Amino acid sequence: MLKKELTPSPTFTESHARGRRARSALPLGDHASFDPAALEFDAVEVLERQAPSRVAELLPIRYGRMVSSPFAFYRGGAAVMAAHLAGAQHSGLRVQLCGDAHLSNFGLFATPERNLTFDLNDFDETLAGPFEWDVKRLAASVVIACRGRAFGATEGGAIVRESVGAYRKAMRSFAAMPNLAVWYARLDAGHILEELRGQTSQAGLRRTEAAIAKAPTRDSMQAFRKLTQLVDGEPRIVSDPPLVVTIEDLFPVDRGRGIFDQMGGLLAAYRDSLPYERQRLLDQYRFVHMARKVVGVGSVGTRAWILLFEGLHSGDPLFLQAKEAQTSVLAPYLGDSEYSNQGERVVAGQRLIQAASDIFLGWQRTNGLDGIDRDYYIRQLRDWKASADVETFTPAGMAAYARVCGWTLARAHARSGDRVAIAAYLGKKDTFDQAVAEFAFAFADQNDRDHAALRAAIDERRIQAQEGI
Repeated sequence: MLKKELTPSPTFTESHARGRRARSALPLGDHASFDPAALEFDAVEVLERQAPSRVAELLPIRYGRMVSSPFAFYRGGAAVMAAHLAGAQHSGLRVQLCGDAHLSNFGLFATPERNLTFDLNDFDETLAGPFEWDVKRLAASVVIACRGRAFGATEGGAIVRESVGAYRKAMRSFAAMPNLAVWYARLDAGHILEELRGQTSQAGLRRTEAAIAKAPTRDSMQAFRKLTQLVDGEPRIVSDPPLVVTIEDLFPVDRGRGIFDQMGGLLAAYRDSLPYERQRLLDQYRFVHMARKVVGVGSVGTRAWILLFEGLHSGDPLFLQAKEAQTSVLAPYLGDSEYSNQGERVVAGQRLIQAASDIFLGWQRTNGLDGIDRDYYIRQLRDWKASADVETFTPAGMAAYARVCGWTLARAHARSGDRVAIAAYLGKKDTFDQAVAEFAFAFADQNDRDHAALRAAIDERRIQAQEGI
């Protein structure tokens, strides 16, 4: 994704020298810098600038979810952090960024071979950019999560340094590995349990084991049992407003039928984005129903649909999710993606940095009810997904999880960027770890102020929030 044509790759020596030059231009200690006094915006303004492109009636849910805690605000505030990061000097060592690499955007997923692997999730903001932007996003989330658990500053500092240190050490390890070894590297569920065993409480370990055991049950069949019922012998999604609203409940009958028929045509365009063998697999299903669904925290208000398909019979369902892909929040500072279709941007980025992606991952563009073209990416609604509840971690458990996330982020960056240059830039000492930890604490303070500003804006009725949903 970072190269548009095949060009000679630099040698190890050339890449190593590039990393050392980058360190001379931006010393590692400078990553500690964060000056909130230099800001020319406030967080609520940034959020409000995102509002016009979203479904207005859903925005109060977004704000209500974000104001529930500083960590929830941080989860929804990728645009806010991007604006902060853009004001600082960067290394110039570019990778395919996740764009929103916080602790809750990692989890367990099924590979096409039906194995559980630990990886990044949520690539809505993915874009090429300086590697440290993702590292700082992860590090600040560690500090904010530690504060949410009332860990002391000493404990929190040690944990965030361990996370960044795991990234640095993993990158140095990847720099010494052959290209194919890096490409095939992954963490499976067994590795996660081994990392946590002895590092967390027995209760925490049991919760993790239960989540891993439950993951294979989270599939289209489980979604089918939870979200549908039979109507005149046909499976139909059940409305649960405002979080799930069927096409019939959103629009008058004639208009809803027209939208349903239009979606059928658009799915043909999505089909073309899939590899040939997966096109043939999709052809074995019949599109039967659709509903709008509210998803995530920061994504609330973007358009998301769940699409129900039926295979051989009603016991053979497939649930896909079509989620709107808007321009990355990083684009104003890092430049536009090479992909004009934002759904394709998300899919290409995910395939590049995730070890194994959903077999139904694809994209499409559609003309909306208001006459505006919108881009979507499509994947299975549920496919053995499991995520950690960071709000239940002990300090030891948080440290173990943060290390795993650091390793995983390094692997993603090693696949997409110049891992030798980044490793040479980071060096053997913990200077980078210390600097990013200092930045993370300063940014966590700013996040507290931004969260308070959102609460004040709600209390002053500057914006409307619907809490508890």
